[in-house]
Amino acid sequence: MELEVRHLRALCAIADTGSLHRAARQLGVAQPSLSTQLRRIEQELGGALFVRARTGCRPTPLGRLVLSRARPLVTELRSLVTEARAAAVGGRQLRIGSTASRALAGWLRRLRRHWQEPTLHMDVSANALLRMVADGQLDVAFVHEVEGCPLRIPESLRTRVLIEREPQCVSLPADHPAAARPVVHLSELAGDRWMIDPAVDGEWDAVRRVLRAAGISPRVLHGDYHTAASLVATGEAVTVCQPTSPSRPETAVRRLYGDPLGVRLLLAARTDSELEGVYPDLADAYREVARQAPAYREWLEDLVPPGPCPPAPPFDGSRQTPMSLPSARYTATTDGRT
Repeated sequence: MELEVRHLRALCAIADTGSLHRAARQLGVAQPSLSTQLRRIEQELGGALFVRARTGCRPTPLGRLVLSRARPLVTELRSLVTEARAAAVGGRQLRIGSTASRALAGWLRRLRRHWQEPTLHMDVSANALLRMVADGQLDVAFVHEVEGCPLRIPESLRTRVLIEREPQCVSLPADHPAAARPVVHLSELAGDRWMIDPAVDGEWDAVRRVLRAAGISPRVLHGDYHTAASLVATGEAVTVCQPTSPSRPETAVRRLYGDPLGVRLLLAARTDSELEGVYPDLADAYREVARQAPAYREWLEDLVPPGPCPPAPPFDGSRQTPMSLPSARYTATTDGRT
């Protein structure tokens, strides 16, 4: 018997569902037929791929090896079919992944001028998005890398730096005493509850490190940033936010003294041509939202523009690198780790 894609798809279904019965239902086949198919695959490969027990099916070491090679193939074929169908009816659809960013709306608006209708997959985990690009589930991903917490960038990806260091700000209630000044010292927030989303890769570690360096140990709540925004508005908490975040009647966005927390903004794709196709629109969209944030715009204008930038080294939290508005001078394209 020669292995076919349908066999690999069956193996992935068994592993994903943990049960022959559930896998058969997912695949739309009878369980006895799937069991027979699995036995034939195992005979072809020379060993058991799953341990069968009353509690379900678990991959054997050989099964894990086969699955590690099968999943990318199944994913790539699915992507091929999707792209081919889209091309057949008028054009290929661009699949975008992104962590949260106010530049996203403007980027999508600009891309619609060149593509049919980009699809969007949001995730707080930059590492998850990068894996999806490497696996062929996304074409490009716009992510942020928290200072001192390097992302796990697959070696097959190409990356381009949009912003080398974007300083993070704090969102606090508008009637907070510290909101009366444009720059806030962390010591002024020692008595507040901080809300952090631990699902954001590296963010909790970085914030904890910054608070410890400032000599404070505030109470910390864990939750998503939509909830955090509500708690800030009602005076229950303060939280880290992007410098492009708008102040609202009930909240204030302020810089932190010394800019102790930063992120690097990256665009990742499998090829340089994919990066070049979407990067200019992203850079324009970021400029737009930066201009709409007065405090951030003034901070940017105070910087002395550096000279030409070499390929970006790993993000080092000890380096206080000046940040610039996006331009070709401040970007680099690399294989895998930036």
